[in-house]
Amino acid sequence: MRSIDLETTSLRELNSSLHQIKDGSNETEWEVLNPRGQHAVAVGLDAPVTVNIHGSVGYYCAGMNKQATVVVHGSAGQGAAENMMSGRVVVKGNASQYAGATAHGGLLLIEGDASARCGISMKGIDIIVKGNIGHMSAFMAQKGNLVVLGDAGDALGDSIYEARLFVRGSVKSLGADCIEKEMRPEHHEALQALLDKAGVNGVKTSEFKRYGSARKLYTFNIDNADAY
Repeated sequence: MRSIDLETTSLRELNSSLHQIKDGSNETEWEVLNPRGQHAVAVGLDAPVTVNIHGSVGYYCAGMNKQATVVVHGSAGQGAAENMMSGRVVVKGNASQYAGATAHGGLLLIEGDASARCGISMKGIDIIVKGNIGHMSAFMAQKGNLVVLGDAGDALGDSIYEARLFVRGSVKSLGADCIEKEMRPEHHEALQALLDKAGVNGVKTSEFKRYGSARKLYTFNIDNADAY
C-alpha cells in the first residue's frame, strides 16, 4: 500500500500521482492521511485502484471518478462524487450539499446524512444514503436510483425525469411533477439488488415507498401551467 500524508505532500502531487496510474499497475492500494478538509482530493481518477482517505474532506472529493473506489473515513463537503462516471465512492460520515450531482454511473454510498440537493441532475448513478437527505434532492434527476433509508426533506424529486427514488422514512413534501408510485415486483427486485450492492443488510424492500415522475412537465401543456 502506498501512503501519502497531505501534511507533508501537496494535494497537487497526490492527484498527479493518482492520475499517472495505468491499468495493470501494481499500485492499486493507496491511503491518504491528514486531508484536513482540503478540496478536490482524489478527483479525476481513471484506474481500478482503491483510495482510503483517513479524515474529512472539502469540496468535490472523488469528482469525475471513473473505475476507482474512494473511501472517505470521515465526512465530505459539497459535491462529493460530482459527475462520477463509474466506480464506487463511500462516505463513512455525512455529506454536504449536492452529493452525486450530475453523475452518470457508479455507486455513491453515504453512511450518514446527506444535505440539500443530493443527486441533483443525476444521470445514471446509484446513490444510497443510510441516513436522511435534505431539501430539493433529486431535482431534475434524469436517470439512476436514489435510495434513502431515513427521511427526505422538502421538494423531493422536483422536475424529475426518469430516475427512481426509494425512501424508507417520511418525505416532507414532493416537488413539482413527482408522485408516489406503485412498488411492483420488479421494483422490489431492483431495490434489493441495490441494497445488496451497498452491503445494506436487515432492511426489507417492503419498508420503502417509490417515487418518480408524473410525466406532465416533459413538454409544455397549457392545462398543466399551474404545475410549472
